[in-house]
Amino acid sequence: MLGESMTDLRTARDRALRLYDATAARTSAGVLAAYSTSFGLGTRLLGRQGQEDIRAVYALVRLADEVVDTYRGDDAGAELDELEEQTLRALRTGYSTNLVVHAFARTARRVGISAAETVPFFASMRADLTVREHDRASYEAYVYGSAEVVGLMCVRAFLNEDRRPGEPVREPDDVQVTGARALGAAFQKINFLRDLGADTGELGRTYFPGTTPGHLDDAQLAAILQEITDDVATARAAVPSLPRRARYAVGATLALYQRLLDEIASRPPEELLDGRVRLPTPVKLLVVGESVLAEARAGRTADA
Repeated sequence: MLGESMTDLRTARDRALRLYDATAARTSAGVLAAYSTSFGLGTRLLGRQGQEDIRAVYALVRLADEVVDTYRGDDAGAELDELEEQTLRALRTGYSTNLVVHAFARTARRVGISAAETVPFFASMRADLTVREHDRASYEAYVYGSAEVVGLMCVRAFLNEDRRPGEPVREPDDVQVTGARALGAAFQKINFLRDLGADTGELGRTYFPGTTPGHLDDAQLAAILQEITDDVATARAAVPSLPRRARYAVGATLALYQRLLDEIASRPPEELLDGRVRLPTPVKLLVVGESVLAEARAGRTADA
């Protein structure tokens, strides 16, 4: 009887833990759904586990971003420090009372994300509280921590989507690392341009070296666009090395951001400073559909 009771208790505890894990995963999914249509569309092309992992990464990144960009209170630094402490502790234990952190830690421990990625990420978030203008060195450090490491987190999720318990974590190769970093950098720099008006007008920030808040000329914009184009090309070259579902997801997201980049490039600098550039939802759906068809055709050609 005692043995049966202990078994029942363990079963009940396991059931409760699974419920908590599922609740954390739904919380992260809700964050992504609320904040990013474009990223969300690409994520839907992954398998169930892949979607859960990418949502968990996105939600933690968004949580930190909200502290420095939306809350901006006098204690924002303390809030960010607390979030980082929660994250580091959860990476060790696999558990957090913060549902977003809990979901992230479960993914991180399964796919091999570690403090090597989270520490530079939080360092970049912390820079947003004090740094208003960047030189080339601080800009590159900021982009690495705020975006390139996020690309590395995502590629780990892609490679380990179907990894079974007990199997070794699959590590990205050099091509995948380079592509993931370039992908994160490209998306971040496009976001910098898209949010130029808000960053300079509301937050008093400028990220691009050699620029000042509220000012961007044609030559500066042309140089930034070329830098992003180079990042996109590097990221796109690594896509064929990814697992099949990830190729669809990354290809679709790249197509969306390329369309956004084209829209940004068609506008003069002063217009970018006036408001946020957006793509209508029907355009996003069309771009994703075209990308999926192109990837399907490429796959059939490769198999022929």
